[in-house]
Formats: sequence, structure tokens, C-alpha cells
Amino acid sequence: MRLKEQINSADEQKSLKNGSGGSKRCFRGRENNIEDDNCSKDGASDIKSSKVLPKAKPNISEEASSSAKTMEASESLTGMRNDLSLTGQAPNSSNVRNRRPRSESKYKPEEWILPDKESDTLSQLNLAIVGHVDSGKSTLSGRLLHLLGRISQKQMHKYEKEAKLKGKGSFAYAWALDESAEERERGITMTVAVAYFDTKKHRVVLLDSPGHKDFVPNMIAGATQADAAILVLDACAGAFEAGFDNLKGQTREHARVLRGFGVEQVVVAVNKMDTVGYSKDRFDSIKQQVGTFLHSCRFRDSSLIWIPLSSMENQNLVTAPSDSRLSSWYRGPCLLDAIDSLKSPARDFTKPLLMPICDIVRTSKQGQVSAIGKLEAGAVRTGSKILVMPSGDVGTVRSLERDSRACSIARAGDNVAMTLQGIDASQVIAGGVLCHLDFPVLVATRLELTVLVLEGATPILIGSQLEFHVHHAKEAAIVVRIESLLDPKTGEATKMSPRCLTAKQSAILEVSLQGPVCVETFSESRALGRVFLRSLGRTVAMGKVTRVIQH
Repeated sequence: MRLKEQINSADEQKSLKNGSGGSKRCFRGRENNIEDDNCSKDGASDIKSSKVLPKAKPNISEEASSSAKTMEASESLTGMRNDLSLTGQAPNSSNVRNRRPRSESKYKPEEWILPDKESDTLSQLNLAIVGHVDSGKSTLSGRLLHLLGRISQKQMHKYEKEAKLKGKGSFAYAWALDESAEERERGITMTVAVAYFDTKKHRVVLLDSPGHKDFVPNMIAGATQADAAILVLDACAGAFEAGFDNLKGQTREHARVLRGFGVEQVVVAVNKMDTVGYSKDRFDSIKQQVGTFLHSCRFRDSSLIWIPLSSMENQNLVTAPSDSRLSSWYRGPCLLDAIDSLKSPARDFTKPLLMPICDIVRTSKQGQVSAIGKLEAGAVRTGSKILVMPSGDVGTVRSLERDSRACSIARAGDNVAMTLQGIDASQVIAGGVLCHLDFPVLVATRLELTVLVLEGATPILIGSQLEFHVHHAKEAAIVVRIESLLDPKTGEATKMSPRCLTAKQSAILEVSLQGPVCVETFSESRALGRVFLRSLGRTVAMGKVTRVIQH
């Protein structure tokens, strides 16, 4: 079956709720207490929720130019403590561990780490589904899974019956992923649901992300793991315009977040085409408006695939459209073929182990805990000893699950649940990092960032309090220095020590964090070097770590 987990959007813990039917490993929040560490099995739907991995509900652009080198940001900082001073000295900084010098040039991967090309013909593809609230993301995901046989007819009948009893008959497919009572009652996705299916070329990990503005931090948690994405748009009159609105809609922010996390390939699914009579003019109008915006975010035409479809009417999902109103003018691929045409990125198998922790599951057995995340580099196998940062504790890998199935080895690109033993479970935290014993990540409280301030953002001043996001870690931050403005084309400094930063400006600044985070410079590790800054519930800047000042 699948699991559901919730990513804390305001450091608030949420309890785990098990769904009906089949046993589940439920990953929710940072303090999950599970009585049975063996509670995850394959189920009829092959769907799972977990924090940043599989359905992680509630917890960046390649550098074509200097502005493209900067990445996107994170959420509002209500309740931030005011104990960060302009000196940049963060509390607890004295407790941050120093790490041994790191030299990847001396790292030599063992033979077992490198994959056997003949052992697996399918490549792993982590696919995020994003878009404005009510664009039909969960319905599209559920319908696709049902058509591919990942949700049985019996299970689908159960969802339909339950949805009708609640007066929400049209939500049946969405309920295959939106399992919690609150999600079903409100009719929105709040966390990131994870499901699995295969195409001719890929093993797809589907990350169904929330679209509501209140849960952008949870959407970010899913985007951090994505190799590619489906951006779902609502073709309904007025609905597309609302979602694309720069102030109230989430379409633009989701696209920026994707690009900021390095996602380049996007399938743009124009959903609910049946509501506009499969109008080619409507599709072309949406394509022109969104296409222009995506180009401004540094997406390339060759990396965008535009698909008109209707998930409710099952048009253009896994086969060519049967409705003549659509087939009369559309000659492109169906959604499944578009997904199959995406390319899996190159994986860093030859680098030391690196896995940001998106969620944890505590078991009833003392000295054991499961860490969930995506392997960004290297490989791990059962019996391996690993370093847990920022604590510096060492644990042993007792067991591994990849894509909800038991395995003995996991490699870069895999979504895994890693059960550790011989360790203080309280030292394994969401936002931490698992790494190679000899190659620990940096733990820092003060950083130099190169950022791009986003359109519509409020000015950033020295002393501005922001929320800092890097991989799955989130910390309160304060801007302690603005070093220079940068020319967006050349990347050269144009003005030193400006008083403030305004929309569309690129700059180098320093931030001091309330607590230590596991981080690397962008040149060292893209996954641990991309950052987002948020304020008042909006992403205000995105960028990269260029220097670790205090660690």
C-alpha cells in the first residue's frame, strides 16, 4: 500500500495516521514513533507518502548566466527567535562539529558501488507533479496509476464509494493519493504522496506535491528529489488565470522552485481540456503565456513537452486521444510516452556517500531508526558503517528499502529507507545528512550566498529575517551583510555594499543561521549547495552557497 507522511511546515510535529488496508510504513514529520519497524509491505496501489521521498506531504538552474546561477528560495519566518545578532554569531555555534579535511580526489569507490549495466534495464526517474491548487494533480496521478494497473479495480471501487458518501464523487482518483482525513475533507493535497510505476525505459518514482500556497515548503521537499517534473495547468476559464497570477497563484513559484533545484525537463500538462471543448486556441494561448514565463526562468524549448489532456475523461494519458475534438489537431505524444522520453540524469556513483535525510521513522527497538531520503552520491549496502551529521555519530546499516522494496544495495538516484542500528536515534534528524565516514559534510551557521531576488519580492535589507531552506533543512536566518550587486549577464560586481536588494537583482550576501545546517558549496555538491529564502509565506530569493564562513 502506500504511505503518507507529512513534512512539518512550521516545525510543528504531526502524528502518524495509518490508512486502511494493508500494512504501511508511515513516515510523518520529524518525530514519528512506530511500534513495528517492519510495517511496510507492498500493497495493491504501490503508493506511499513520506517526507521528501515518497509521499512527503507537508517538509534548484544550471548556470547559463550569472542570474541563472542563483536559485530559488523558501518560506515565511513567523515565530523566528530574535537571538541572532548582526555579528552573525548564531546560538549553539560552539556545539557545531568541525570536520576532517575532505579530499574527494583520494576517494576510490569499491567495485560493488559501480552498477552492473546488465543488471537493470530500467533507469530511475524521480518525477515531481506540481502546479496550482485544484489543477487536478492528484486526480491525474491517481488516474494514471489506475490505468497502469498500480491501483486495482477493487481498490478504485472503494475510493469511489468513499468519495460519493462524502459528496465528493469527482475526487475518487485523488483519494488514491490523498489519504488523510483532513486532505479529503478539505479537498486539497497537503503533503507529498509517493507512488511507483514503470514505463518502457524508466522506473518512475511519482512525487505528487501540494499546490496550496500554505504548503509550498512541502512542495519544496518533493522538488528537492526531482529529476524531472510534470507542471499541471488548469485549462478552465478563469482557473488558469488565477493559478498563473503573480501574487495569488502558485504556478510561477512552483516553476521557479523546480528550476532552482536544477530540474530542466518539464512536461507541461494542460489539464481539464474537456471543460473548454478541447479548444486549440485555448491550448495555444496557455502555451504562449506559460512558455514565455518558463523561458524567463531559463527553461529551454527542447526540454519542454506540451500535452493537452483530460484526466477525468481519460484523454491523452496512456494512449492517443479518442475524442475527435482533440485528435483533429493534436499529433504529439500522450502523457505516458512523454514521460518515457525524459532522460534520467547522470548519477554520482564514484563520489562518497551523500544522502540528505528528508524524514525519519522511529521504531520500538532501542538503538534503531530509519532514515528516508534520496541518495545524491555514492552507494550504500547492508552492513555499511555511515556517519550521521550534524551529530557526528556512527551507525550501521541494518536494512535497506528502495522504492518500498527490500534491497541489499542502493546507489545514487535511489529513494531509500535506511534502517540504522547501534546509534542514538535522537541524533538522526530530518534535515541531517548521512555520509561516508572519511568524507563528512560541513556543518555551518554562517554562509556566503549568491542569490537572485524574485519578481514581486519585498526588499531585502541588512537585518532582514528570513527562512533559509537547503535540501531538507530549514533554519531561521538573518542577513548580516550585502557584499555587492552583480551584473545579471556577466556576473561581475556592479555596486559594492548596497543598502538593499530589490526584485530581479542578483547579489552576494551573507546570512547567519539560528542553528547549524549540513551544507556544502554549490561547486562541491549541487544538492547541498542550492538554497531558497522565504519571507511572509513567499519565496523571495533563490541561489547557491558560494562560501562557508563559519563551521
